[in-house]
Amino acid sequence: MQNKMVVSDIEREFIDLYKENRSMFEAKTSAPVNEVRKSGIRDFERLGIPGKKDENYKNTPLQPIFRNGYRKYIEQKMVEFNLANVFQCDIPTLDTHMVLLVNGFFDKKNGDFLKELPSGIIIGSLAAASHEYPELFEKHYGKYASHKDGLVALNSAFAQDGIFLYVPEGSVYKKPIQIVNLVMAKEDIMVQHRNLIIVEKNAEAGVIICDHAMTPYKFLTNSVTEIYTAENAFFDYVRVQNEHNNGVQFSHIFVNQEANSNMTSNIMTLHGGVVRNNVNVLLNGEGAENNSYGLYLVDRKQHVDNYIYIDHAKPNCISNQLYKGVLDDSATGAFNGRILVRKDSQKTHAFQANNNILLTDNAKINTKPQLEIYADDVKCSHGATVGQLDGEALFYMRSRGIPEKEARLIMMFAFAHEIIGNVKTEALLNRINDLVDKRLKGELSPCDNCAMKCY
Repeated sequence: MQNKMVVSDIEREFIDLYKENRSMFEAKTSAPVNEVRKSGIRDFERLGIPGKKDENYKNTPLQPIFRNGYRKYIEQKMVEFNLANVFQCDIPTLDTHMVLLVNGFFDKKNGDFLKELPSGIIIGSLAAASHEYPELFEKHYGKYASHKDGLVALNSAFAQDGIFLYVPEGSVYKKPIQIVNLVMAKEDIMVQHRNLIIVEKNAEAGVIICDHAMTPYKFLTNSVTEIYTAENAFFDYVRVQNEHNNGVQFSHIFVNQEANSNMTSNIMTLHGGVVRNNVNVLLNGEGAENNSYGLYLVDRKQHVDNYIYIDHAKPNCISNQLYKGVLDDSATGAFNGRILVRKDSQKTHAFQANNNILLTDNAKINTKPQLEIYADDVKCSHGATVGQLDGEALFYMRSRGIPEKEARLIMMFAFAHEIIGNVKTEALLNRINDLVDKRLKGELSPCDNCAMKCY
């Protein structure tokens, strides 16, 4: 935890901005959100932006990023664009229910701010839902996201909108829900949005999140997503991060799983200037299972940092954690995976691995897998590998007539496919295979078929 003593000029700017616009913030969201908002600004003033002494952020210095002079995007403005012409990363054979966020706000192109899907599922604007369903927000909003991180507290203070998803008890929705996050402006901006996902008992649903930046300016996104899976619930979470070199993204995900619930998350970072993914999972009911997968492909001077924390708070739970990275040129990366097994969490099965390939001598990765075990009847393992492509395998393929460049691509794709193969939707799986193939070949623009040339 940070131990902040002095408020910097950057932090003072945020605090003053909050005080000047507090009435506007509170007018747009309901009482439960605004209570969390108040605690957020108090905690941010106490904690501030994580600094060099914060162990969790030592591989991703934040102060230089926040000094870039982003305009704080706190009031929604209508952004005119033709989705069909500008955003063409759709998958024709992928049948989803799509919702759109533009600069952190629920966009008017979605139609109604709240929609009811089959089986009583509610999807729409977080701000609108906070007024329509205050009981749900009182029960869940801000209950899982921890303000131990100053960036999370900052989001709690400033977030006004985002996506709300409610899957009622017993509902099964096989069609994936696709959330498209677009950041676009004619200046450098910082956006902050919040998502709340509630999956009730015996319910099942899946979400696909696509992150894109559509204009070539500097963007900073600081988002928080809270996910609650009740007893016997199943939830599948896929995120595809594909922004340009000027994009900075801090993504904080907090998951609370009850007894016998099952959740799979798969975060694939295909592009972005600086990306930090925080995944915090609380296995809060006996028999819960969590599978956390990640893939990051970075080159040039890009940087990606993944922090994964799995808390086994109850017995007989299972967690699997596998993150893989391919780093080229002067790219840098970091992986910090922590598994906590509490004293009474007997019969725990927890597995963690981080594997990396460095394609040049200048690419670097810092990896820190950790196990903290206080129970004695457990099966746990952790490990990390950092290396280059297997020279013997490469020689074997070349001896069979495969050109070196093609052989290297085949080996890298096989390495990545262990993560990609966990995507359950076939059309999305095929699309991601194509995106990863192009990314490894150096052919992937931020949006593969994007009409904007902002790479």
